[in-house]
Amino acid sequence: MDLLWNGIKFGLALSILVGPILFALIQTSIEEGFRAGWTVGLGIWMSDMCFITLTYFGVSYIAELLRWDGLEFTLGIAGGIILLVFGIGALLVKPPAIDKFETKAVRHHSYFALWFRGYLINSVNPFTFFFWIGVSGMLFTERGLQPHEARWFYGGLVGTLMVSDTVKVALAKFIRRWLKPNFILWLRRIAGIALIVFGVVLLVRASAF
Repeated sequence: MDLLWNGIKFGLALSILVGPILFALIQTSIEEGFRAGWTVGLGIWMSDMCFITLTYFGVSYIAELLRWDGLEFTLGIAGGIILLVFGIGALLVKPPAIDKFETKAVRHHSYFALWFRGYLINSVNPFTFFFWIGVSGMLFTERGLQPHEARWFYGGLVGTLMVSDTVKVALAKFIRRWLKPNFILWLRRIAGIALIVFGVVLLVRASAF
């Protein structure tokens, strides 16, 4: 049970971080509704599970990958470009009218596109990659846990992230009924600028390697 509780604490700490994932969840939920926001969250969680699977079964291969000098550069460039694209898109595309959210979401954004957006934003974030590498190193190397023991930790962590992201999506969906169109427009602009800033930071950091 200690491992489960430690995983929950890790998940709670991650859930309060401000990053591109948070902006993507809130923007999508307010503009397109709960299901759309939750679908973005599903993509994020699936990305996390892929990282967990890779670190769970491929610790030796990951050790080889970490010795590659171009790893941080490649992740930074790819992640920076993708975040820039999403950010610029948020600035250029006008948000839908507040009474047409659900219709617009179904007509112009398929659930696969929303899922893939969440999956991609999380997967290309270098923080996500190195976080799960660090977690696997802590569990298997420092603490010497067996894979079946680590499942409790991973379950608590991912479960907490899923619950917290769902709460964020639900809250964003709840408050949108009081939001005026101008506020929605500014929210989209803020989210777009934030994604651009995160993208530029990744590119600058990558260029330093």
